Amino acid sequence: MNAARARRLCAFMSCFVALAAQESRSETLKSALASAYANNPDLEEQRAVVRIRDEDVSKAAAGHRPKAGASFSAGPQKSSVRQPGGRDQLRNRLYTDDENFGHPRSGTLNLSLTVFDGWRSDNSMRQAESGVLAARAILSAAEQEVLLHAATVYMDVLRDTAALGLRKHNRAVLMEQLRVARDRAEMGMATIADVAQAEAALAQAEADHVGARESLRASVVEYREVIGHAPERLEPAKGCERDLPTTAEQAVERAVAAHPQVISSLHQVDVATMAVKVAEGALMPSLSVGGQVFQQYDSYLGYPGTRQFSAQVTGTLNVPLYDGGAEYSAVRQAKRQLGQAQAHVSAQRSVVRAKLAASYSRLATANAALHYGGTVVRSSERALQQIRNEAEFGQRTFLDVLNAQQALFDARVKMVSAQHDRVVASCSVLAGIGGLSAESLNLDVERYDPAKNLEQIRELWIGLDTPEAAASPSTPRISN
Repeated sequence: MNAARARRLCAFMSCFVALAAQESRSETLKSALASAYANNPDLEEQRAVVRIRDEDVSKAAAGHRPKAGASFSAGPQKSSVRQPGGRDQLRNRLYTDDENFGHPRSGTLNLSLTVFDGWRSDNSMRQAESGVLAARAILSAAEQEVLLHAATVYMDVLRDTAALGLRKHNRAVLMEQLRVARDRAEMGMATIADVAQAEAALAQAEADHVGARESLRASVVEYREVIGHAPERLEPAKGCERDLPTTAEQAVERAVAAHPQVISSLHQVDVATMAVKVAEGALMPSLSVGGQVFQQYDSYLGYPGTRQFSAQVTGTLNVPLYDGGAEYSAVRQAKRQLGQAQAHVSAQRSVVRAKLAASYSRLATANAALHYGGTVVRSSERALQQIRNEAEFGQRTFLDVLNAQQALFDARVKMVSAQHDRVVASCSVLAGIGGLSAESLNLDVERYDPAKNLEQIRELWIGLDTPEAAASPSTPRISN
């Protein structure tokens, strides 16, 4: 073998190995969650909501900044003046007419700065910052919902794929049993009823097979919508049980303190508290300073080239006395909204506890189904084999064989469903305590930092372009 042939053979083998590795590539639950984190449109929408709320901080900061404005005016102007000019010899009144033309031009520059406004600007800043923190907590809750939905559709595809395989196998077994029943009937060893029972069982299996196929197709469509691509070679998942607290009491304690929905409601209390202070600030005096520069040309008609200039610095103290009672009503309304926000915290904690209890119940049910389901499958397999042996000697009917086979099939399907339910329930419990996130799961994907956009616009005094550094995370790096 010469060197050229050796190089071609090595290149061929390298391509073959690469294609084989690509062909054998599979997707895990963590890689699917990473893809959903990076590509899910619902999560991207919530990130945009946080970026919108960031601008509230920038707007509130404008209360501490100076304000400037300029105005200009120009245009032709005509004036006609008629004045008494005495009387003529016949004592008739005489008048003089004077017409003037000009092109006056003027410009004004105004500057103002609020020195004190009853701390409304400061409290508005704190209110906006609390609103941003509340929006970030809602983003964390949305992230958990998306990841839980992604874990669910991942397990849906696994379950429906396994169920379709079981139903396909069951249909093949029933087809063989129908053939055997017909052969035995021709030999007089089976009755017409046996054949009819086999036909009925096969027809039901055909219908169930079609239903399982369509269920899998629907799960694949939903998988693509949530994860961002079609499923291919999904690996079995182990769930999130190892990340859960050791006891349900610890889980509840963690949930009512750290669940994103609870955190968001606590920040909403801060928002409402600052709203009360902002409303109360309207009843306090305000102080501002301002300056004005005024320049005008050709301001006197008939005298071109004239110029007028003035500059002024003023301080304004505004003391509100009474304005119909609207400010007092606004304060009372803000206090009512604060009470509502405080009540919402208790309501959210109750909702979190109830959802967590339901998730733990589903997890316990799934674990019990798995624990006892294995015994059911093994016992059903032994029962089916024994019934088939007894049927060979006429001790069992053909219907007994069909019933035993259906019992085994149902037990296997329930085991598949129980495995699905255990993984989904464990992820649901983890989400219930606020722990189902890209960070806690250590997903191999670029994390989205909601604070970056606020850092870029907080001190941005001017500009129309949105920061590019606050874009969404890149496509996940899927590892095998």
